[in-house]
Amino acid sequence: MGVANKDWRRRPAAAVCGLLLFALGLISLFTGHVASDLEWYSQRLVKRTWYYKDLSYRAQIDIWKSKFANFYYGCSDRDPHFAPAVRERFSNGYLLIATSGGLNQQRTGITDAVVVARILNATLVVPELDHNSYWKDESDFLNIFDVDWFISYLAKDVPIVKRVPVKVMKSMEKPPYTMRVPRKSEPDYYLEQVLPILLRRRVVQLTKFDYRLANDLDEDLQKLRCRVNYHALRFTKSIRNLGQKLVMRMKKMAKRFIAVHLRFEPDMLAFSGCYYGGGDKERQELSEIRKRWETLPELSPDEERTRGKCPLTPHEVGLLLRALGFDNNTYLYVASGEVYGGDETLRPLRELFPNFYTKEMLAGDELKSLLPFSSRLAAIDYIVCDESDVFVTNNNGNMAKILAGRRRYMGHKRTIKPNAKKLSALFTARDKMEWSTFARKVKSCQRGFMGEPEEMRPGRGEFHEYPSACICHRPSKYSISNKNNGHQNLDRFLNVSVEASRDENTGSDQSENRLLRREKGSIRNGPISILEEIDHGDFMSD
Repeated sequence: MGVANKDWRRRPAAAVCGLLLFALGLISLFTGHVASDLEWYSQRLVKRTWYYKDLSYRAQIDIWKSKFANFYYGCSDRDPHFAPAVRERFSNGYLLIATSGGLNQQRTGITDAVVVARILNATLVVPELDHNSYWKDESDFLNIFDVDWFISYLAKDVPIVKRVPVKVMKSMEKPPYTMRVPRKSEPDYYLEQVLPILLRRRVVQLTKFDYRLANDLDEDLQKLRCRVNYHALRFTKSIRNLGQKLVMRMKKMAKRFIAVHLRFEPDMLAFSGCYYGGGDKERQELSEIRKRWETLPELSPDEERTRGKCPLTPHEVGLLLRALGFDNNTYLYVASGEVYGGDETLRPLRELFPNFYTKEMLAGDELKSLLPFSSRLAAIDYIVCDESDVFVTNNNGNMAKILAGRRRYMGHKRTIKPNAKKLSALFTARDKMEWSTFARKVKSCQRGFMGEPEEMRPGRGEFHEYPSACICHRPSKYSISNKNNGHQNLDRFLNVSVEASRDENTGSDQSENRLLRREKGSIRNGPISILEEIDHGDFMSD
């Protein structure tokens, strides 16, 4: 009888445990499904930002152009209280700059060199370009950039000369003092550590000058950065003309086109530490190339991919674009060097987008004179990518960042930056889901990475990619309120098309003047970004 009572007591307990386990199983199944789509659901539940409120944004995103681009414009005009440039003979000395890396890494160095010269009240000598980097390009500044335009455009900000005057060099008892400043140095560092030497020696050279100035500067200096990068650094006439020829050839074939900056060279992949499924052959080849850099740490390919640090493959770029809604009739301009695996690696992208073009295909013999000079070839790609309707990259290198910032400044042209960290899991699981599910999840991942004006917010990325201090906001019809009644020029601003501002690389001085006139009287909206560390050092630049 006692045993029977014990069995009777155990049965309800066992039943309850079974029910609990069954319920937990159902909950686990349900929550697993919800978790997989959590980000998609959250898009519908999260509180809208000021951007969505102001512009009453509810519609599906236009993959070719932001609907709100016309409400934002580049505004880097100098403030009336910004002191004029010191005259050369009254400056604190001459600043020599030796840049580092490829074309776009050097571009950041040149831009910051002007700002540093301003901070030091120094005369800047036209910067020297790097002839010893991986690319071994012998081009000088005047071979790539319009040096006279550079000097004259910035005359009100900084005195610039082509060389140190002979009489100054002869009067020096010692050669120019050479030093390398730490990366991301604050203005105070230059005033405390560099200026005293400049005053004593009259000529100072700063070497390997890339990312040597802090990201977070006061607004006037940030605007000076924009004047240098987006206006003063104009390519030579011959480079501009050839670049525009290729743009016109693309536009003659298609009303609009996408430019893809594809960095998938063997050296790039070796440096990244990633693995792309090529077996022992790939591992051995990339491992040999990797030995060129003695200080590179050992990296886990799986961890790097999970962290979003691996450049997308050409196939992944194609899948991303098709998932976003671009069909196979879309025209692609592909800016790239030697692709690892050659035509076989490019084949999946070509199949997805048969209208596939490169500068070599479009220019033919016109490109011959530039073939020995990687930076001049990169300048041609830069122009075509900048003029494209949509720009997309497979990496987070310097060209990607510089062009993203420029396209924001020049009217928020559609610029797609892959959210590689979240996309990596989707690409891995691509064969396990329907295309419609894959496409929906890709669109969800890419929210906030499509070049919309809303992405220009404080604390996001590097200033060269997010030049927020140089982007001004025209209130839309949804956001004009009584607080704006004092702005008598709003109607005029609303009628100005950002599209009318042609960039300086077209060679149109009239367009430059129109842009400068438009900037005057602008309404300021200048949050400052916070610098993120550059991953993987200099090689990621181009």
